[in-house]
Amino acid sequence: MKDRLKCPQCGSDCIARIQWGLPAWTEELRRRLKDGRMVLGGCCISDESRDWECRECGYRFGDRIVVQTRRLLNRENVLKDIVYGAAVGDALEVPYELMARDSFECTGMIGGGAHNMPAGTFSDDTSMMLATCDSIRQRGRIDIDDMRSRFGLWAFDGKYTADGMAFGIGRATARALVSGIGQSGVHDNGNGSLMRITPLALLQTSDDEVRLVSAIIHAHWISEEACVALVRILDDLTWGEYPEDAIVANIPKSEKFAFLRELEDMPRYEVHSSGFVLDTLGASLWCLLHTDSYRDCVLTAVNPGGDSDTVGCIAGALAGAMYGYEAIPKEWIDQLRGKDIIENCLF
Repeated sequence: MKDRLKCPQCGSDCIARIQWGLPAWTEELRRRLKDGRMVLGGCCISDESRDWECRECGYRFGDRIVVQTRRLLNRENVLKDIVYGAAVGDALEVPYELMARDSFECTGMIGGGAHNMPAGTFSDDTSMMLATCDSIRQRGRIDIDDMRSRFGLWAFDGKYTADGMAFGIGRATARALVSGIGQSGVHDNGNGSLMRITPLALLQTSDDEVRLVSAIIHAHWISEEACVALVRILDDLTWGEYPEDAIVANIPKSEKFAFLRELEDMPRYEVHSSGFVLDTLGASLWCLLHTDSYRDCVLTAVNPGGDSDTVGCIAGALAGAMYGYEAIPKEWIDQLRGKDIIENCLF
């Protein structure tokens, strides 16, 4: 796996992002230009425009900006991009959940593992995201009671799963669904709200509505603010923003989230893939920043191990928003189980 992008021509990792258009001359832009992490490309974007320039040999590469420009002309399938991106990333990691860091290498979908599920099976992460989607589809709005009810149908009746059976239910999720009260202790900041919050990026939701949806299960303010940040970043990505800019523009004010500003320069060994909500958010965004395709993003998310099924799910949602459904390898889509369930929940 790579810590930084490398030039396909000379192998150097001295890579600068090419800024196209007429950017605002912010202090952040000036700093990146001065540091050599960014160069100006010009006003006009065409099929020849590229994303990265090697500072060693001058070679330009990457078609991310072309993909995004084309996708802006066809936004009706953005939810499909995000949901399938998340489901595939989730299914890739299920066999490796909680395995020791760097003790395996994921290259595609396989079965087995701790849950002994067939290849292509998505976990609770995708199931709860589908429950969120289905509630919005049925109710036409954010309905907290209805969402809570659908989460219960998943946990207790196996709805929104490929086999009619839920697995991988977290302790905070179980307590919240049994009691009907979101868990608000400092130790209740698992990543369970991040994995299901992504569909809200397609709605005109307020920050407070996002917080309420998080609080169905995870009601601590850290989890709520992490969900707001992810929803806003996803929304910006679907409108063609670079991930670097989308992240910086949506970092919550609390110092707890300040580390997100350092992700672009953070080495891989400092990236944590635990179940803590901030670790998951940071790891998912790091994978998006340090790769240049859907495939590389989700494999980079899955391979560290730990609680990286959720990292794989969220990184997959981000990469889906970034690159689109068409960028997901066809063989992974073909192997994904429960596609009929996914299609029935899209709104």
